[in-house]
Amino acid sequence: QVQLVESGGGLVQPGGSLRLSCAASGFTFSSYYMSWVRQAPGKGLEWVSSINAGGGSTNYADSVKGRFTISRDNAKNTLYLQMNSLKPEDTALYFCARYHVVLGHDYWGQGIQVTVSS
Repeated sequence: QVQLVESGGGLVQPGGSLRLSCAASGFTFSSYYMSWVRQAPGKGLEWVSSINAGGGSTNYADSVKGRFTISRDNAKNTLYLQMNSLKPEDTALYFCARYHVVLGHDYWGQGIQVTVSS
């Protein structure tokens, strides 16, 4: 069965960095676009970034452009999100999600908490 497991979250001071990882299993990882989506306390889901199957094309929300970098290692079935210059407004539960061309984001991880606070 499809499984997505995030790791790497935690508490960081403003201006700091974190790298999130998402270990994928149960499907052919290298065949799918993947995304990061977040949910801040009391707010709805916000798409953060996506990457194509081969890793050569990426997209970012304006709110994170220039600060976050999405990448993937298809040999390790792992998705990454490098987050630099973190701000308090980046505090959220971060999810990795598989993107299906017909179904949209059809599988999600359980989420990992990122808290940016001094």
